[in-house]
Amino acid sequence: MEVRDYGLYIAGKSVPASSNETADVLDPATNRPFARVASGSRDDVNAAVEAARAAFDSADWRDLDPSKRGRLLWLLGQQVRDHFDELSRLESQNVGKPLREAKGDIAYVYKLFEYYAGLADKIQGETIPVPGARFDYTVREPLGVTAHIAPWNYPLLLASRGVAPALAAGNAVVLKPATLTPLTALRLGELAGAAGFPPGIVNVVTGPGRDVGGALAAHPDVDSVTFTGSTDTGKQLLRVVADRVVPTTLELGGKNPQIVLADAKIDRAVKGALWGAFQNAGQMCWAGSKLFVHESIASSFLGKLQDQVEKLRLGPPLKDDVQMGPLASREHATNVVAAIEDGIGKGAKLLAGGGRTDAGELKDGNFVKPTVFEDPPAAARVAREEVFGPVVAAWHFDDLDDAIARANDTPYGLAAGVWTQDVGKAHAIARRLQAGMVSINEFPVTFPQTPFLGWKQSGLGQEQGVDAVLFYTHVKNVLVNLE
Repeated sequence: MEVRDYGLYIAGKSVPASSNETADVLDPATNRPFARVASGSRDDVNAAVEAARAAFDSADWRDLDPSKRGRLLWLLGQQVRDHFDELSRLESQNVGKPLREAKGDIAYVYKLFEYYAGLADKIQGETIPVPGARFDYTVREPLGVTAHIAPWNYPLLLASRGVAPALAAGNAVVLKPATLTPLTALRLGELAGAAGFPPGIVNVVTGPGRDVGGALAAHPDVDSVTFTGSTDTGKQLLRVVADRVVPTTLELGGKNPQIVLADAKIDRAVKGALWGAFQNAGQMCWAGSKLFVHESIASSFLGKLQDQVEKLRLGPPLKDDVQMGPLASREHATNVVAAIEDGIGKGAKLLAGGGRTDAGELKDGNFVKPTVFEDPPAAARVAREEVFGPVVAAWHFDDLDDAIARANDTPYGLAAGVWTQDVGKAHAIARRLQAGMVSINEFPVTFPQTPFLGWKQSGLGQEQGVDAVLFYTHVKNVLVNLE
C-alpha cells in the first residue's frame, strides 16, 4: 500500500512541521499505515494563528461584502461536492466507518457550507428605543481568530460544523483535527484555497492534542475556542480558556436514553435502536446506548433487536456489503472490550456480541462485536459510562415516571428518544427529559439548521442553526446623541 505524505496547511499552502516530525496514520481495519502526516508543535500553532490574524486584518477579508463571503462558502461546498467520492473513501478508510456512512457524512458537510453561505449576509443588529434625542443600535462583528478542535469519530463533519459558521461570520479559523483522523481536515484546507478563500483564512495544524490543542486554547491571539470531544478533556480545556475569558463552545459526552412505550411500532423502534446504537460502531456522543422498554413488549422487542444485531455484517469499511466497520484504534477497542467484560463480570445478561471478533480478514483490525446487555446492574460500566463503542444496555419498565427518572439519572444530557404512537404523551415526555435534543419516533436525527446542544456535562453553547453563527460574533452597542 502506498503511504502518502501530508503537511500542515498554513497561509494557503501545505508546509512541513517546524520540527520536520511526522506521524503515521493507520487503517483501523488492518492497523497498517496508509498515510504520513506532519506532527505540529507550539511553533506551528503560532505560525497558523499569526497567518490567521494577518488574513483577518487584511482589507481583502475585512471589507469583503458579506454576500461575497457567502459565495465563497457556497463554492467551498461545491468543492466538497466535486470531491465527494475522494473525501468519502478517505473518511471511510481513516475512521473505519462503512463507506455508505462516510458518504452520508460528506453530504452533510457540503450541506453545512451551503446553509451558512445563505446566512453570511443576514447577520444583523437592531435598533433600540431610548429616551431623548438619541439613536441607539447594535451591530454584530466577527470575533477574529477562532480555534476549532475536532474529534476523530466524524472528522470532517464535526470540524465543518464549527468552521462553516465561523467563516460565515467573517472570522479566520485555525482547525486542529484529531491525531487519529487528520486527513479530510487537511484536504478541506486545500479545497478552501481552491474555492477562493484568501490565504490564512483557513489553516489546519495537525499534531498531538496536548501540544497543539493546548497551545491553541491558550494562545493569546485566539478569540474563541470550539471543542468536540470527551467530557474530561473538555473540562481540562475549559480551565485553560478560563484564564483568558474567551467565548467557548464545548460539545462533550452523552449516555443517551431511549424510552419505548407499549404502543410503539416495534419494528420501527427496533430499527431506530439498532441505528442509534451501532452506526459508526457506536462511536458517537449521541448514541442511544440506554434502552428502557415497556414490560409488555420487552420480550418481543429485545428478541427482534438481538436477531438484527446478530445479522450485522462486520468487515473492512470499503466493502459494499459491510454494515459495521472497526473501531478507530486498537487502544480504543481494548477499552471498549474491557467495559463489555466488566458488564459480563458484574452479572449483566448478554443477549448478543460480547467482545472482539478476529475471524479471517478481521484478525488484524480493531473489530468489536455489536453487543447488547439486558438489565445490567447500576455498578456496571455499560450502565453508567459513555462506552463510545457498539454497546447498548436495555432495561424493562412498567412505570413511566420511573423510566423517565432513570433516563435522567446521569451527569449527561445530550440526546434522548421516545417511541410511541401517542403524540400528546410523546410531547409530555419530551418536556420532562433532561436533554438538549429529543427525537420522537426516530433516532438520532439532526440537520444543519437544527440546534445541536447538550445540557449538564454534555456541553456548553450550541452548534448548528442560526445561533451557531451568532456565537462567532461580538455584539457592539452604538448610541448617538442627536442634539
